[in-house]
Amino acid sequence: MGRFLLKRLGLAAITLFLLSVLVFFGAQVLPGNVARRILGPFADQAAVDALNEELGTDQPLLTQYWDWISGLLTGDLGESLALGVPVGELIGDALVNSFKLAALAFVLVVPLAILGGVVAALRRDRLTDRVITIGGLSLAVLPEFVTGIVLILVFGLWLEILPVSANAPPGSGFFTQIKYLLLPAFVLVILLFGYIARITRAGTIEALDADYTRTAVLKGLPRRTVIQRHVLRNSLLPTIAVVATQTGYLIGGLVVVETLFNYPGMGRLIVTASRQKDLPLLEAGVLVVGIVFLVAMLLADLMYSLLNPRIRYSRAE
Repeated sequence: MGRFLLKRLGLAAITLFLLSVLVFFGAQVLPGNVARRILGPFADQAAVDALNEELGTDQPLLTQYWDWISGLLTGDLGESLALGVPVGELIGDALVNSFKLAALAFVLVVPLAILGGVVAALRRDRLTDRVITIGGLSLAVLPEFVTGIVLILVFGLWLEILPVSANAPPGSGFFTQIKYLLLPAFVLVILLFGYIARITRAGTIEALDADYTRTAVLKGLPRRTVIQRHVLRNSLLPTIAVVATQTGYLIGGLVVVETLFNYPGMGRLIVTASRQKDLPLLEAGVLVVGIVFLVAMLLADLMYSLLNPRIRYSRAE
């Protein structure tokens, strides 16, 4: 296990380095001048040049990259050019908000989708299977803003049982915050249910047709025991990978949902930073989302190795 973890951490470090290079140089190609955007279109060119020199944006790109990456290694994320506050504070608040929404969405959708996928596999080619698979995938193709608007109209305006904004009042308790996050979480449940359920169904069908399942049945084990001990243990491996890959999306890709429900998460923060060409905030935000994604994939690999030790040993070689 130790060798397996060291190998995965080494690959994660290389991935982060490559991601930092792509993020930094990708941000540089955004149109506009940083100082001009801060001072406005009518500012004197001499003032623009002086501010660029003060910010260091007139330095060679390699110099700017080294200053940025060396600051990251020491825990200094820099200062937002647009807001004039430390980047760490902005990202910290947005990251906490995104984690809250992602956690609630996962708590709702993962058990529901796994149950739906297993039931669909056990009732393969029957009406229940068709309803779960076709219905789930049909809902998944709906754009997020369409689903969100429908939920706002039904639950927020017509029934008036849920707030239409995801921002709970300051000092709200745990259950009050959950209430405010339910509508955007429902949007994510509708979006992800069909995909996760479909993968779970495929994995369960494959496990049901495997030789070890037939052997367990021939030994006379009860059907429930066969499903719990033999089928689910192997069928959930693809589902773990799918859930892990969705983590990065739930943390940094919910721009439409966060805008629709006026929620200050990471996706909205990154888009705002790109529009304002706030390079320190943009680069740090994208890199943090990449770190979250890598951590999720590492946890998925660990769960893989616990459910199937052969994977651990083969990857450690």
